[in-house]
Amino acid sequence: MRGTLFAYVLRTYLRFALGILLGLVVIFVVVDFVDRAKAYTGPGWVEAAAKLYGYKALMSVQQLGPAALLLAAGTAVSALRKQGEVTAIRALTFGPGALYIPILVCALGACVGLVVFDELVATHAGRRVDEITTQRFNRGGDWRIYYTPKQWFRRGDHIFFLRSGSAQEGFRDVSIFTVSKEFELLRRLDAAEMHSLEGTRWRLSGVVERHFAGEGRTTVRQLESAEYELGVPANVFRIRPGRPEQLRVAELREQIDARKEVGLATRQYELALHNRFAYPMAALPAALLGVGLALRSSRRGHLTAAIIEGLLTAVAMWGLMVVCRTLVLTERLSPFVAAWTPTFLLVLVAGAVWLRREGLLPSPRRWLAAR
Repeated sequence: MRGTLFAYVLRTYLRFALGILLGLVVIFVVVDFVDRAKAYTGPGWVEAAAKLYGYKALMSVQQLGPAALLLAAGTAVSALRKQGEVTAIRALTFGPGALYIPILVCALGACVGLVVFDELVATHAGRRVDEITTQRFNRGGDWRIYYTPKQWFRRGDHIFFLRSGSAQEGFRDVSIFTVSKEFELLRRLDAAEMHSLEGTRWRLSGVVERHFAGEGRTTVRQLESAEYELGVPANVFRIRPGRPEQLRVAELREQIDARKEVGLATRQYELALHNRFAYPMAALPAALLGVGLALRSSRRGHLTAAIIEGLLTAVAMWGLMVVCRTLVLTERLSPFVAAWTPTFLLVLVAGAVWLRREGLLPSPRRWLAAR
């Protein structure tokens, strides 16, 4: 009997979750297309737009998945309650765990699946969306912020201005500034090309070397080619273009380390790394919260109330994530705290709802009356 009930509740929840997710994805795609339809013109635009929205649909699965799991928990339990099945479960002496446990197991599997989906599918889909939008429909938006090659780097007392090229092929038209601890300019190297040798040594071609000795004294010499110890290996300059959310976990870790080496900002990349796990896993306590709200004895209008409560919870969490992201970018909050705060709050609220239902947490009215 217990196994049959477990499977029944699990199937019910899974059916609601898939249906709600499909509905949310369709709504997102339709609304986005209607909003941007004027931008899709030119020969073959229909095929290009179809590919674009195919990739956007894949991205939206990862973005809307946690909301779907939250809404499905409340609506599934509300549907069972409306049909009298929750009362029947109680009559068979099964407690609320008969509803909590199947939904917990299913939501946990779905959260892990969303993490894997994001890592293997959504990251690639995001890059393809940017490529099609900019190359086919010429709508860049903030594309330049993430895809323009980085040119300024700092390592120790050296500041590098690498105008073009790469670590593998060599850099062209470079300037290297050496500064003191007081940030006074000591030396400037201008070179037509810069190629990596062994370790941290580099060969510069077409060099103009200037030394600044203070009090306006400057020495200049020109060299056809010269080797310099610059204290930086070639792999440090392998800064990948693209949005942090479109990089896989290994690439994010690599970029965080590389950016720290050359003095570039890393907070957005650290936030993306933590969110790779924190955002999908927030659906787990959210689903349990949906179950707890749906089981309240004072509940009225089961399905409608479940949808409204789920949407309000999702909007509140989305707003909190936006605020946390802003605080990270303005260096007022650590990426770890910003990523995991919504999940932690959902755990607290879901736990409070469960304790309240079990009579272990007094209501505010009773607490005030006791005072």
